[in-house]
Amino acid sequence: MHRLISIASRVLFGVAFLLAGVAVWEKVANMMGRTLVFVGRYAPSRLLELAVVALVFVIAMQLRELKSGVGGGRGAA
Repeated sequence: MHRLISIASRVLFGVAFLLAGVAVWEKVANMMGRTLVFVGRYAPSRLLELAVVALVFVIAMQLRELKSGVGGGRGAA
């Protein structure tokens, strides 16, 4: 289970940064009067929102991993 969470966390982290990069490129293309064909229905702000949601899940998974991995819970220092 630990390995699955670690892999999912890394994949979501990569997806989040990919979405953020696509959002930046889409905004630059929009300023030049163009659009990216495969992203046409999503505004750059929406892509950034999706990236932030993915990063929130990554943070939650990392915190869960830290809690269960370090000391096993409360009170262990």
